Amino acid sequence: MNSQVIIFDTTLRDGEQALQASLSVKQKLQIALSLENTGIDIIEVGFPISSPGDFKSVHEISKIVKQSKICSLARCVNKDIDVAAEAMSLSKSFRIHIFLATSTLHMESKLNKNFNEIIDMAVSSVKRALRYTDDIEFSCEDASRTDMDNLCKIVEKLIKTGVKTINIPDTVGYTIPNELSLIIKNLFQRVPNIDKSIISVHCHNDLGMAVGNSIAAIQAGARQIEGTMNGIGERAGNTALEEIIMAIKVRKDILKVSTNIKHKEIYRTSKIISQICNMPIPPNKAIVGSNAFAHSSGIHQDGVLKNRKNYEIMDPSSIGLKEVKLNLTSRSGRAAVKHYMTEMGYKETDYNMDELYTAFLKLADKKGQVFDYDLEALAFVNTQQDELEYFSLSFFSVQSISNGLSTASVKLLCGKDVFIESATTSNGPVDAIYQALNRITHFPIILQKYQLIAKGKGKDALGQVNILVEYKKRKFHGVGLATDIIESSVQAMINVLNTIWKVNQVNKKLKNLKKINK
Repeated sequence: MNSQVIIFDTTLRDGEQALQASLSVKQKLQIALSLENTGIDIIEVGFPISSPGDFKSVHEISKIVKQSKICSLARCVNKDIDVAAEAMSLSKSFRIHIFLATSTLHMESKLNKNFNEIIDMAVSSVKRALRYTDDIEFSCEDASRTDMDNLCKIVEKLIKTGVKTINIPDTVGYTIPNELSLIIKNLFQRVPNIDKSIISVHCHNDLGMAVGNSIAAIQAGARQIEGTMNGIGERAGNTALEEIIMAIKVRKDILKVSTNIKHKEIYRTSKIISQICNMPIPPNKAIVGSNAFAHSSGIHQDGVLKNRKNYEIMDPSSIGLKEVKLNLTSRSGRAAVKHYMTEMGYKETDYNMDELYTAFLKLADKKGQVFDYDLEALAFVNTQQDELEYFSLSFFSVQSISNGLSTASVKLLCGKDVFIESATTSNGPVDAIYQALNRITHFPIILQKYQLIAKGKGKDALGQVNILVEYKKRKFHGVGLATDIIESSVQAMINVLNTIWKVNQVNKKLKNLKKINK
């Protein structure tokens, strides 16, 4: 049996159905090119009959994408098929994907058809699609709840008609792995011409088993897997392709199959799709989540520092991820603290590990997550966290006009001194306040990330602002929390300014120590 598994991506069709707002042609093209660059074999780029916008995006993509084969969806309706072919007419090679329900439930309650009528509709539609291309895929919608005798009968008939790919969808995420495996095995055993077609599966994640079902299908003989990047899609989503792809790579010893995927493009493509679709990736998401290669437990961190294979079954660089994190929390051990100090260029003789670790645990219990610059302050400045911060907000005022200028005034306590500054900008009230603060501190800060998160509901809900800034090629995190989002934005920036001030004190102290040692 062929050892290659074809990867069929339906992010632009099934995935887009789950989005709150439709994607623009430009956004779809960007996603398609990213998928092509990742080595996706077949990209289902849309459902052209559904809207003029979808037709246009399919048409534009068909002009640009060359390495991946493009595919469009169509019902068993002549116009659907004709429009799908027309939309892809600029592509040298394309696939038409036809679907029709085959389960008794769907036939009776949705289509009001009997099984013989379903077969006639399917065969007639396939013949029409063959006028445009010999690459036809047929999906037996709700196949996992279709009578096995009926499923075998229609699959045999469709292959005889000229269908090259038969898709067995678990349309509502109903089946479990051994059940889907049995369905695929039955098809191979009972359909005499099964070797003339590729068997595909399209699994949904309603019971959280889409990836498991897809793996079981591969082991039973399926050689095409359909899904989406990050698992986005209807209801609970689709098979997450990045998980399937890496499972095939990591467990090649058992699965004994391969793909054409460029694995180092996975992380980049995942992030692009997340941003364009406005679908954040959960931190604990397998393969591409921010915690997928992060370690917090002291035992795990110590094991990873000794040998990454102790707690990582794949190399982060294999998906194109360069930065790997050891989270500094109250669960972290001495090994992680020492690692961060070493990464910053400090020797063990430069600081007292016992004192540093004790201070670190106290700060971690209070702050939650500690960063490398916090360790520097603890090690060299002996800053007591309960003492007053150097920068403290005394007063701020903002005036803002819709589509106009925003003006902010800030009164800031800097140690024993008081400074008042104003700034005007067309980029909104938060930017105006940040500019005013920068005029006081004179820190060359670059704001890299601004995130607003609602905490609670109603008028008393809190707005948490998380920011990430760059200062002298180093990144600093800040958090602010208040019912007023402008106030929480100010708090986040002052949080950062105080951290930078402490780091600057560390640097001054280290310079003085070097002079003394000389």
